[in-house]
Amino acid sequence: MNTIAPQQSSEPTWLKIIRLLRWDKPEGRLILMIPALWAVFLAARATPPLLLVGVIVLGTFATSAAGCVANDLWDRDIDPQVERTRNRPLASRALSIRVGIVVGLIALVCAFILSLYLNQLSFWLCVAAVPVILLYPGAKRVFPVPQLVLSIAWGFGVLISWSAVTGSLDKATWLLWGATLCWTLGFDTVYAMSDREDDKRIGVNSSALFFGKYAPEAIAVFFAGTVFLLGWLGVVMHLRLGFWITLVLAASGWIWQYTRLREPQLPNPAYGEMFRQNVWLGFLLLGGMIAGILI
Repeated sequence: MNTIAPQQSSEPTWLKIIRLLRWDKPEGRLILMIPALWAVFLAARATPPLLLVGVIVLGTFATSAAGCVANDLWDRDIDPQVERTRNRPLASRALSIRVGIVVGLIALVCAFILSLYLNQLSFWLCVAAVPVILLYPGAKRVFPVPQLVLSIAWGFGVLISWSAVTGSLDKATWLLWGATLCWTLGFDTVYAMSDREDDKRIGVNSSALFFGKYAPEAIAVFFAGTVFLLGWLGVVMHLRLGFWITLVLAASGWIWQYTRLREPQLPNPAYGEMFRQNVWLGFLLLGGMIAGILI
């Protein structure tokens, strides 16, 4: 194991913590929030209580913060060997392990306090999500498709938010959950493609490595599954024209991404760009879901 000297930096500690929590890169926090917002607006027929929306937004920030810290604690000796992650605060030793643990615990405490606002079913779903979130970073060491574990963690946002409105889970909930799993597998496999060479050299797993040269086709299947399940959800919930327009637009965006992924010698920054595009597609669908109920 390589010993890495602590990084000497004039950067203030609070900025290092911001980077640890990835708050300087909001797209990762927003894309976690989107399925939870889909669920709360659909379950409440587009008019959820504002306080509940606030709790869900803050809760996703808190849980994603805890997840980021857990990920960086797991990977503090791997991240320095990956171009994209070598400057993360724990990887570069700009922050100590003790500081990371304290920040992660604070994030979990904040998430716990927010969960007390929810009903009993939603609260226990929050509890069930915690081990998945904390253990996900270890999945890449033992599981060939760790992005599936991430997708399950993402899917808890749907279950928690939907049950927070209705107190139960029904067919529509599980259709949205399935769509979220497929979407997450799609965009996170895209993201993993940028790290393929580093992951192969280090010896960790990813869906991009698992599917190999067929990764673009696997991503296309995941996005097609997302469209199919969201379409089925639209039928079950009797969503109107606004939803279907945005679903067609989102599907067009995913088809365009698939055609780009098949290009030879695609530059690494393109994968990050496509990941960020999924944030906008997610919010587009959220607007369509609201319009499909109200208009």
